[in-house]
Amino acid sequence: MRIPAPTRRSVYASRTPIGRVRDMIDEFSEQSPSRFAILIFTAMILIFTVLFSLPISQADGATTPIADALFTAVSVICVTGLSTVDMATHWSVVGHIFIFIGVQIGALGVLTLASILGLAVSRKLGLKSRLMAAGDTNPMRMRHGAVSEGQAVRLGEIGGLLATVAVSSLVIQLVIALLLIPRMLVDGVELAPAITDSFYYSAMAFTNTGFSPNAEGLAPFENDYWFLSILMLGVFMGSIGFPIIYVLSRNLKKPKRWSLHVKLTLVTSLILIVAGAVLYIVLEFDNPKTYGDLNAGDTIFQSLFLSVMTRSGGFSTIPIDDLNGSSLLVTDMLMFIGGGSASTAGGIKVTTLAVLFLAAFAEARGNESMEAFGRRIPGDVLRLGVSVVLWGATTVAVATIVILQITKAPLDFVLFDVISAFATSGLTTGLTASLPDSGIYVMAATMFMGRVGTVTLAAALAASQRRQLFRRPEERPIVG
Repeated sequence: MRIPAPTRRSVYASRTPIGRVRDMIDEFSEQSPSRFAILIFTAMILIFTVLFSLPISQADGATTPIADALFTAVSVICVTGLSTVDMATHWSVVGHIFIFIGVQIGALGVLTLASILGLAVSRKLGLKSRLMAAGDTNPMRMRHGAVSEGQAVRLGEIGGLLATVAVSSLVIQLVIALLLIPRMLVDGVELAPAITDSFYYSAMAFTNTGFSPNAEGLAPFENDYWFLSILMLGVFMGSIGFPIIYVLSRNLKKPKRWSLHVKLTLVTSLILIVAGAVLYIVLEFDNPKTYGDLNAGDTIFQSLFLSVMTRSGGFSTIPIDDLNGSSLLVTDMLMFIGGGSASTAGGIKVTTLAVLFLAAFAEARGNESMEAFGRRIPGDVLRLGVSVVLWGATTVAVATIVILQITKAPLDFVLFDVISAFATSGLTTGLTASLPDSGIYVMAATMFMGRVGTVTLAAALAASQRRQLFRRPEERPIVG
């Protein structure tokens, strides 16, 4: 019997070494998408660790120590913004190119980027690629079995979402850079550095990384409110999430068609930004090291800027260690919350916080279900939200205890930098740069846990979802 051409190619491929490897990868990705995602993510970190270790990556041609190279690779791929070296002066032009490429990969997500490339080459998206990209944008799709389509982006819309991710990333970063170039020229920066620095700042703002190409950081632009406003816009656009951009690009003038996820993300984000700015104004208006010497207008703007940057932006116009202890605690909470789901920001995500508050309100009112904007939220979303918070808090607690034991540094500084690492924020009190190698490895692991996602990591470590064929007797413990 004659075998059709596609079948013959498939059989032949399975007998070749490359074909067998491809089959093994396909089988592994289908059996455990979460483990496959972590494997690819880890591989990218190892690749960039090698790249940053090369002499061509360092400005003076020396070899970067493995601890610093690994930490930089994790910070870049996790789009965190923390560093153990001076990012502006330590790296060569080649090193900065590696950083620029790395943050783009980390911001989009490895699986999403692979799906985009596949879509660009073949101009079509298979079911496997759709499922991988869907899992990269929604942790609930990492599990096996049926998944409800009543969510922000349906499986059939993944192709449109990937196109939105690719186009919006390029367009937003390009627009931000074009807005920054003339301002840098006005501030006296020469043309060539103005162009390269503008694109660098644009990438670091949209990816919520926060690295600066200048050794002085934002000090030259701390009073340039146009420049800082553009950075805030870039950080906000990156932190709201690609599903939000996808929906808004199609229904910007039709709020009634916005999904519950879009409404919860936008409303909660705006509330947190305003609340954070108000708290900074109240807590720092009389601090001479920060905003104490500023007038009312400048205090409001700088407080708003810091509130936006805590969402994972990482830029700062003031030394963070000059903040009052109360402001450090507020920043801890804002960083831990982070930005929107499937965004370039980190943290437990604003929708997680919104779901927890909705559950608390429903319980206080005696309602059996959570409701918002005329929609009911199922119980499995609440369970996932509680898991995210518990695993995140556990990660932060363990890392804080270990770093405290290693450094004997003040608790508020250690807690701040650990939460910044977990939430991939990039703000720092200066502690991270002074850590010994053992502390560097702990912080790198914390960044990895925060970016990969505690739920995804837990799903990868646990067995695949199993079917329980029985139910045990019910009994209610005392809570509260």
